[in-house]
Amino acid sequence: MKTDLYINYIFIITFAIGIFNVFHTRIYAQANEDKAPLENTTIVRGPYLQSGTEKSIILRWQTNNPTDSRVIYGISSRSHIETAINPLISKDHKVEIEHLKKHTKYYYSIGDSKQMFNQGDSSYYFITSPSKDYKETVHMWVIGDFGTGDELAESVKNGYMKYRRGLQTDVWLMLGDIAYYHGEDKEYQKAIFSGIYKPMLRSVVAWPTPGNHDLRSADSHSQTGPYYEIFTLPTQGQAGGIPSDTEAYYSFNYGNIHYISLDSEDTPRDAGSSMLTWLEEDLKESKSLWNIVFFHHPPYTKGTHDSDREIDSRGRMIEVRENILPILEKYGVDLVLSGHSHVYERSFLLKNHYGYSSTFNSKSMIIKTEGKSIKYRSTFYKNKDNQGTVYIVCGVSGHKVRVGSVDHPAFAYSSNLYSGSLAIDIKDNVLFSVFVDDTGKVRDSFSIIKED
Repeated sequence: MKTDLYINYIFIITFAIGIFNVFHTRIYAQANEDKAPLENTTIVRGPYLQSGTEKSIILRWQTNNPTDSRVIYGISSRSHIETAINPLISKDHKVEIEHLKKHTKYYYSIGDSKQMFNQGDSSYYFITSPSKDYKETVHMWVIGDFGTGDELAESVKNGYMKYRRGLQTDVWLMLGDIAYYHGEDKEYQKAIFSGIYKPMLRSVVAWPTPGNHDLRSADSHSQTGPYYEIFTLPTQGQAGGIPSDTEAYYSFNYGNIHYISLDSEDTPRDAGSSMLTWLEEDLKESKSLWNIVFFHHPPYTKGTHDSDREIDSRGRMIEVRENILPILEKYGVDLVLSGHSHVYERSFLLKNHYGYSSTFNSKSMIIKTEGKSIKYRSTFYKNKDNQGTVYIVCGVSGHKVRVGSVDHPAFAYSSNLYSGSLAIDIKDNVLFSVFVDDTGKVRDSFSIIKED
């Protein structure tokens, strides 16, 4: 009996030790599993630059494993002496760098507390915004409806780069439909993060406006969904302008240029609505020499969309024309940029056309300022007695569909033949814009000159 009892004790103790070893092994393995991926962490998105100002910028990126976030940076590509840290453990990384010098080039590396990913690579840099007294040329790139992520979108980018010949792009505007066709996260990954725009994203701040395809999976009222999760936009006037309290619409400054992005898809466009009230107040407060507004739905177009048709885009283009344009022209906005219609169209210098194309009166609505220069296709002169706005539709930076009559009387140049983008330069009182096709050839150009 004692022998049997002894054997039972031995069995129970052995069994208990076995159970302990199993659980200990599992716990140890789990602990090491949590630690091991940190050594194999890689970047799966980015880095990309957001909300740049004279004194600050936001760097974002994603990794395959959750870690903390660290950025080291400095004015030399060989020595990064400053550090910014976000201790939050996440796959989605966001680090704001503050107390920077205006219009200064900083090189940076991103990583976590254990490793850095791109140390010593001089293609990772950002340039802070200049102040209002900046007199040098500001180089802009504008693309619309480019979210296909295919060879056509890449050729449009290459055409622009060929035209620029190595010049730094200062301001990058995205006119919506950034991710086809449903604005899902995986579509953004393909369209903008997988390769075509990687060098641009890590060295130039991207400023988007939402398109109808982007907001199929996002909601402007609650500011939820991929569009609002991917982009970090100024809501409190920290980049210039007055607070909008929403990422759906916002404003920012770059030198002596004031930019406004509006949500023409998912935010009310009625007279007296919150967005339009904010728009008027923001323009009223603007002290910049130049004011540029961009949104997705064009007030005038005869391309793949028709701004005369009430059922087209559920009347959004008509609402933009009737409710938003009077505010823009009241405060002398110089340039309005839109996408949506997969053609290129560029207006005369216009004022007071808020109706259908059949009501367009060239004698009263076109500001007659052309003919003073033979260098450019169209040269428009503006002064305190001679105001007006140029409207551009550029929805051909990636989408293949190019049909439509392109015969709206408000446009000085229209084309359904070329894919391309806009290269716009502003130096002091002169704006010069070209439409560059996907081979780098200029298809349209115009200038606006501001006189005292």
